[in-house]
Amino acid sequence: MATLPDFRRLFESAPGLYLVLDPTLRIVAVSDAYLSATMTHREDILNQALFDVFPDNPDDPKATGVGNLRASLDRVVQSGVADTMPIQKYDIRRPATEGGGFEVRYWSPRNSPVLDDAGELSYIIHRVEDVTDFVRLEQLEEQQKVVNSEMQVELLQRARELADVNERLRRADEAKSEFLSRMSHELRTPLNAVLGFGQLLQVDTLTKPQMENVAQILRSGRHLLDLINEVLDLSVVEAGRLTLSVEPVELDDVVREAVTLVGPNASGRNIALLVESDNACWMSGDRQRLLQVLLNLFSNAVKYNREGGSVRATSGCDENVAWIEVEDTGPGIPLERLDRLFQPFDRLGMEATSVEGVGLGLSLSKVLVEAMAGSISVRSVVGEGTTFRLEVPATSAPAGGWEPQRVLDDPKTTIPLEGRVLYIEDNESNVRLVRRIVERRPGVELLTAAQGSIGVELAQHHDPALVLLDLHLPDMHGADVLAQLRATPRTAGLPVVILSADATAEQVTRLFAAGASDYLTKPLDVAKVLAVLDHFLGKTADQADD
Repeated sequence: MATLPDFRRLFESAPGLYLVLDPTLRIVAVSDAYLSATMTHREDILNQALFDVFPDNPDDPKATGVGNLRASLDRVVQSGVADTMPIQKYDIRRPATEGGGFEVRYWSPRNSPVLDDAGELSYIIHRVEDVTDFVRLEQLEEQQKVVNSEMQVELLQRARELADVNERLRRADEAKSEFLSRMSHELRTPLNAVLGFGQLLQVDTLTKPQMENVAQILRSGRHLLDLINEVLDLSVVEAGRLTLSVEPVELDDVVREAVTLVGPNASGRNIALLVESDNACWMSGDRQRLLQVLLNLFSNAVKYNREGGSVRATSGCDENVAWIEVEDTGPGIPLERLDRLFQPFDRLGMEATSVEGVGLGLSLSKVLVEAMAGSISVRSVVGEGTTFRLEVPATSAPAGGWEPQRVLDDPKTTIPLEGRVLYIEDNESNVRLVRRIVERRPGVELLTAAQGSIGVELAQHHDPALVLLDLHLPDMHGADVLAQLRATPRTAGLPVVILSADATAEQVTRLFAAGASDYLTKPLDVAKVLAVLDHFLGKTADQADD
């Protein structure tokens, strides 16, 4: 017959650090590991009051209040619930035979009650986990200040500084991203009306001067849109991932267009614009990017010029290089500031003046010119003016002529359509624009809703053939509207086309994945909107002929 094990011996041999206390806090059992850790002997502490053997230290601020052992045991006695203490520091005295003195250890204690069948407290198990190594690892930096060399301490300080700089850069990058996202919507929304109504005017019956005025509005508006796209896509520019359309560009043509665009600003300050260009010079590059650079240089030359001054543009070329110079009669730039000229957001102190700007144009211009295998340089004389010089690869003139820009088709040549379109949009200017566009398709009825919830309700009760959906709505996001339409059987198959000022690729991809039928970015291209109506509501005239 097997004998019962000696449970006391098993307990004493346990590898953990254990004390067993009675309700009066007398020690009734102790593990060998605890004796070894405290450098005591069983016969010296057994049946002794705990605090006679191991005095508590209420004067130690690290061992008072919630961390005090006596307070923890009192809580267990009163509540009958286990209590885990914060990490405690203990000074353990060595026996005289081992040289005396103290050994510092860090323990994580837990006091657990043992209740009898009646629920009364019989014992308290005081368990200790030695976490000295863990605490010392946490104190490594502090110890390194004493143990390590000055070089190691300096490296630690440098690491902290770099971590702080990285955190500030991270916050700045998040702030920039949020700013660009907000500005994308705020800038594109008013420009939507400018370009949209301008395109509608193109197909109206206008006089030749009126048509020229409309063309100028559209040209300037589209260039402004291009500039907005570049600024809002600053991360792509900074990363060098520019998309270029390389073709032969006539320097005289692009210079004169830039001068024409800045002409009104120059006239307002009585600044003469002088052009001396060689119409036989051609460059190999992206015309729109070059125009963007020249507009920035001409605009700066006007903004920072003196009243009644002048801006002179000259251009020329040889076999390999085409060049353009923009010279102003402004105050000039001190030599010690020229090396900061192409730094983003550095306005060389001009932010303290009334001259508007953000200090981004020259930095972008430098990236654009270098992306076209060119260079940009500057020379300046204080009190006389500043000259910027662009050099780009030269090329020969193209063999063919230029194709004229396609004008928006006259809607009268398109077969009238029939159907109902629901436009969910809270911006009244955008609603008026789309209403005018829809009027170009006789037989199409337009319903509007300024809130997403109302739009969902209208879609369910009026059976539109097409929904045009903005994303920034006052009561809910357009993506949620799309989700509700797709989740309802009656509208699950309804074509939904997004019209949004958010042109980020991530947003477009996300909306297509959510079930959008198409995605048009603002400012709207009227021809594309009409094409969407034709596609989803019927056939175009060409399709009818087929």
